[in-house]
Amino acid sequence: MSAPRRRSGPPDLAPYLAFAAVGLLTFASLVVWIACAAAQAIGHKARPPANFAGYFVEIITGQRAWPGPIATQVLVVEILAVVAVAVLSRNAVFGLRKGRTRVDVAARHLAKKKDLVHLSTKGASATAARLGAKTSAPGVLVGEVIGTGKPLWGPWEDLHVDIWGTRAGKTTSRAIPAIIPAPGAVLVTSNKRDIVDATRLPREKAGPVWVFDPQDVANEDPDWWWNPLSYVVDVDHAARLATVFSAYSRDPQAKSDAYFDTEGELLLAFLLLAAAEGGLPITQVYRWLSDPTDDQAVGILRAAGHELPAEHVQGVVNYPDKQRGGVFATARKSVGCLINPAVTRWVTPGAGREFSPEKFVRSSGTLYSLSREGQGTAGPLVTALTIAVIEAAEAKATASPGGRLAVPLVGVLDEAANVCRWKSLPDLYSHYGSRGIVLLTILQSWAQGVEVWGEHGMAKLWSSANIRVYGGGAADPRFLSDLTQLIGDYEPISYSTTVQTGRGHHSHSVSSSTRPEKILDVADLFSLPRGRAIVLPSGAPPVLIKTLPWQSSPYAPTVRESLAKYAPEGNE
Repeated sequence: MSAPRRRSGPPDLAPYLAFAAVGLLTFASLVVWIACAAAQAIGHKARPPANFAGYFVEIITGQRAWPGPIATQVLVVEILAVVAVAVLSRNAVFGLRKGRTRVDVAARHLAKKKDLVHLSTKGASATAARLGAKTSAPGVLVGEVIGTGKPLWGPWEDLHVDIWGTRAGKTTSRAIPAIIPAPGAVLVTSNKRDIVDATRLPREKAGPVWVFDPQDVANEDPDWWWNPLSYVVDVDHAARLATVFSAYSRDPQAKSDAYFDTEGELLLAFLLLAAAEGGLPITQVYRWLSDPTDDQAVGILRAAGHELPAEHVQGVVNYPDKQRGGVFATARKSVGCLINPAVTRWVTPGAGREFSPEKFVRSSGTLYSLSREGQGTAGPLVTALTIAVIEAAEAKATASPGGRLAVPLVGVLDEAANVCRWKSLPDLYSHYGSRGIVLLTILQSWAQGVEVWGEHGMAKLWSSANIRVYGGGAADPRFLSDLTQLIGDYEPISYSTTVQTGRGHHSHSVSSSTRPEKILDVADLFSLPRGRAIVLPSGAPPVLIKTLPWQSSPYAPTVRESLAKYAPEGNE
């Protein structure tokens, strides 16, 4: 049990009981005196003596007569009035306590109002004005501060990292509320269709909607396609794309092979470059990797002036059979998703529009990129599309006044560890805030992030964020213990009583002491009630917030309309 809920106080209750008894007698004396005074005033008699306590004693001991029925009637009215006030006060107190949870008491030991000025509506609006953000919204709404009820915002230069356990409310309380009111282009990744169904209709009113669904997560038919090779404009971009594919070819727990993994990734990069230079579809890369004797890629690279990449590919082709087979097999495994025609129809020329990341970031449209984890995942394509869009936004920001987007781009990377394994994300995270690219990366646990980025990378991602949110549901004692350290301690007052007795003498004394205790302990964080979250903002102490699910938002009717139109059963 956390320190704020531990009860500490003097074991001797006698002083408090005595004080209560004196107060009750004083109040009763005053009520009786008022009744008698009113009765005597009505009967045009002299007022009772001013000493209402002495008068009360005289009444109850029979030394004075009760003034009569009028005094009784006034006394009854007084009692009824006292009861009514007590009932109303009780209801008011319970009304204030309605909706409170067992951890809310901790809020008094966390951030104060003055600590959160820069995250208030006024403070975030001032930041938006300073940045020249062309939007009326102060930023991304995080929740309401427990204790003040004031909204807490992530300004347009702040990036977010969230950790929410399963069924903790991350979609309803964080993802959907960040997507719908976004002022410009929105990028969303997920492994479920609920985000699309809930936000699609309101986002259609803002601009064009694109749903990238190569694994039928949302049963979306492709009426558009994207060419991943349009991202490959040079050797560097080819290497980045190859790294994305390679990230999904190995189990996170598997030990890497220093030679074959490196050589396979490099071969894949140069074949991607060759396909891009030759104007070929990305599926051609898989064909080349299936036939090591095909030297078409070498000729394309040489014709395009990429002599050294061409020499490298030729060198691999000339390796001894076993060595060559190992390198080609490693590279081929990385692009295994290209075998599936249901996937490749989204990334090869076909009917409908061709998606352009450069045009998208200049719109107020929405891109949903969906895939499932596991065998045959389209995660590499989702990650590649995400990177292409964000880098296009960065290029636009570079060419904009102040080096940032006037209308911020919001990216909600839900289930990032499963469907968007972007290895370089921790290194780039803090940079995007200065570009007007506001990212919200949502994970189910700290360990999930460690699987993708390693311990150092996950720590870097967490530290690079300005708004760090824990929404409950995590069962990792190490992470929760670290979180308790960041939340901090408080010092409750403990009392002890010393009793001394002697001949005809009895006395006692009360002394006090303090000791640091955790504001919230591991058990509190493990069982954090739904509807509460801990926010660790940059430049301020931790704060306990009430989460704000879309069901209680002004746009709830539009979300329900969207669900009725797009969800399979029209359910929330």
